[in-house]
Amino acid sequence: MTLLRLILKEIGHRKMNFCLSILTVALASASWLICEAFLESANRQAAAKVSKKVEQTQASLKKLEDNIRKSMKGLGFNVSVFPEGQDMGEVYSEGYASKTMPEDYVHKLATSHVLTINHLLPTLTQSLEWPEQKRKIVLIGIRGEVPKSHGKPKPALIDPLAPDEIALGYELHTSLGLAKGDTVTLLGRELTLTKTHPQRGSKDDITAWINLAVCQELLDKKGLINSILALQCNCASVDRAGEIRDELTAILPDTQVVEYKSRALARAEARSKTKETSEKEIASMKHQQRQLREDREWLVAVLVPFIALLALATISLLALLNVKDRVYEVGLLLSIGVKPSTILTAFLLKALCGALLGVLLGVGLFYLCLDVGSTKFFAGYPASELVEKTKLLLTVIVAPLLVLIATWLPAFWATQTDPAEVLKND
Repeated sequence: MTLLRLILKEIGHRKMNFCLSILTVALASASWLICEAFLESANRQAAAKVSKKVEQTQASLKKLEDNIRKSMKGLGFNVSVFPEGQDMGEVYSEGYASKTMPEDYVHKLATSHVLTINHLLPTLTQSLEWPEQKRKIVLIGIRGEVPKSHGKPKPALIDPLAPDEIALGYELHTSLGLAKGDTVTLLGRELTLTKTHPQRGSKDDITAWINLAVCQELLDKKGLINSILALQCNCASVDRAGEIRDELTAILPDTQVVEYKSRALARAEARSKTKETSEKEIASMKHQQRQLREDREWLVAVLVPFIALLALATISLLALLNVKDRVYEVGLLLSIGVKPSTILTAFLLKALCGALLGVLLGVGLFYLCLDVGSTKFFAGYPASELVEKTKLLLTVIVAPLLVLIATWLPAFWATQTDPAEVLKND
């Protein structure tokens, strides 16, 4: 009897056992591949959701930070540069410096790559009598902000005034009954009222704002200013005032720098708090993503060996039941001269055939399940993205090897049967 005929006879005689072996391998292979695909799909969905949430949070927090930054700008400039030797008591009591410095200083700052401040605004301020209206006012000359020669341009905090324009504080325009578009005369010069400030409850209510060049001309201080206003930008620094002072006085040694800490601190704390909240939110989301992935990887690490062991146990049991049922036939074959190795090879090749059929059936079942439940269970991901080709190939190779291992021991036991012992009772 040839080996092929022996294998075919073996399969034909125990059809149910052979079919059960095929089904076991098919279910084990399909289960493992489906498990891998489902978990990969879940990981991808979770990662996509977290990624989307991170993007939304980043956009939301960026918008919040921008809103806070803009609202904090409403607090105004928080750094002033005054001439050296200026009595700060006079500045605090009168609201301006009596000493002056060259207007060119602001251009030195703008071209010196200064890092700690933005929004450079030269001003000339003086308290005087408005002769035409017989009112005491604080006259402030301003020009457009001087842009720094480096970095991204910043939107201006204050709009410049044309040479023929004037802006008045609340007390002045209300008490004089002036409205936008009216013409007023200041120190002999006719100006058009283009802006009226709301009530602020401070000396700002008696300020008159005009073009810096015009102010210098009217006060006979051409090319001079008495302060440079700026907005500090080093919000995360521990010693903001010290860093600003060191940097600016190195560029302009004959000046002194003052930071209005109450406003600067409010801005710094608000922006730092927003940044801290953003970082915590994103870190928390990334931690959740990692935790979910680790949990799923642990689940795969448990399920895969469990499925493999269950399949091995089932195959071994089927093989054992088969050889026990065939022990008399094996004994008869041995007694007529069939070699034990031939019988062992027949059992193993039969198991290998069943394993190959089973794994191919399992792969087919996997693709069928993926097609049927693609949208509901696998989020529409194609099989090529959920299970790598190497894993499919590994399944086709490993499954038959495991079946051979599970079958070898019962088959070997059968070939070691003593024909005399088996046949003496039959």
